[in-house]
Amino acid sequence: MSTSATTRTTATPRSFIPALEGMRGLAALGVLVTHVAFQTGATHVPVLGRIWGRFDLAVAVFFALSGFLLWRSHAGAARGMGPAQGIVRYWISRATRILPAYWVAVAVVLTFLPTANASYRTWWANLGLVQVFVPLTLTDGLTQMWSLSVEVAFYLVLPLLAFALVGLRGPVARLRVPAILALIAVSLTWAFVPVSTPGGIHHDNWLPGYLPWFGAGMLLAELAVSPPGRMHRWAHHRVRMFLVAAVAFALTATDLAGPEGLVRPEPWQYAVKMALGAVISFALMAPLVLSDTSSHRYLASPLALAVGRWSYGIFIWHLAVLSIVFPVFGLVPFTGHFVYILFLTTVMSVAVASASYALVEEPARRAVKRWEARVRSADRPSGSTASPVATSASSSGN
Repeated sequence: MSTSATTRTTATPRSFIPALEGMRGLAALGVLVTHVAFQTGATHVPVLGRIWGRFDLAVAVFFALSGFLLWRSHAGAARGMGPAQGIVRYWISRATRILPAYWVAVAVVLTFLPTANASYRTWWANLGLVQVFVPLTLTDGLTQMWSLSVEVAFYLVLPLLAFALVGLRGPVARLRVPAILALIAVSLTWAFVPVSTPGGIHHDNWLPGYLPWFGAGMLLAELAVSPPGRMHRWAHHRVRMFLVAAVAFALTATDLAGPEGLVRPEPWQYAVKMALGAVISFALMAPLVLSDTSSHRYLASPLALAVGRWSYGIFIWHLAVLSIVFPVFGLVPFTGHFVYILFLTTVMSVAVASASYALVEEPARRAVKRWEARVRSADRPSGSTASPVATSASSSGN
């Protein structure tokens, strides 16, 4: 057995993995690329256009990252590696991570972006992150937030999934992997289920359809705290795993995963896309979490970590930035200039994201940390000498 595999699987279930932060940054840039390609008309270019369009599968990586990071404490607890995160602390951390910067973005876009539909219904649906259930509330500058709505739904469902598997602990913890695989298999049938929805709302845009992508991360969380086996040995070969992801991505660029553009896929095409997205995210992340992650030349570099730190801001702000790039620089949407607009949008989005992190995300996190410290101090018995657990800024943010 390789030393790298052993090193990773004996890591604590909550240890910070720098390369995942870099992966998150790449996923945010991937979402940006596909939106720029669409609004410049680059998705209609033969062959290459299908590739740009399929960069929307960066969302699969986002979802798999959430599945891994949020599930691994439950996977570890099932194997006696300490308790899972308490539900109150879980809700607080998720709300702190998501809501402050998101609410600021929604308020700014609906107030100042002329093309945004700032109706009362659009306001409450977006502020409440229920826009995938309310017709005509995915508006300009905020259409990418459908995936955040799905992600928050996963946050709500995750404790229920953990409770459903609470009996698979200790000697039977090995059955948790087949249970998650079964959940993925069942969710692949979601597009075939007849669900009545209002006009403009599609049930395949709800959480059940995307569980394969979250499930890929959950599987990795289970494997990361399991004894080293065949998958760990495979994960040690980064090139091999990258080729698996590349082949799966190439298949998504064909009609197997749906037609070109915004045409809705057939149920079987939707299922294929979900399955291939799960394979892509699993193959890209496996070498980072199932083998030695103490160093990674690119994903753990200072630049990659910085982009990863700002990734949430890049995601929530890039469409608003893109919408003002066209008029500011005298460009017309859907008329080309893909590389030029991609450069401008990336630079401006990173700048806005870094400001969002410094002015909103990090102050909110620090405020919650101070509040929690005061609560712990008030609850600590008089004369206690217990000292707080030290954490790095990176690990806290993650």
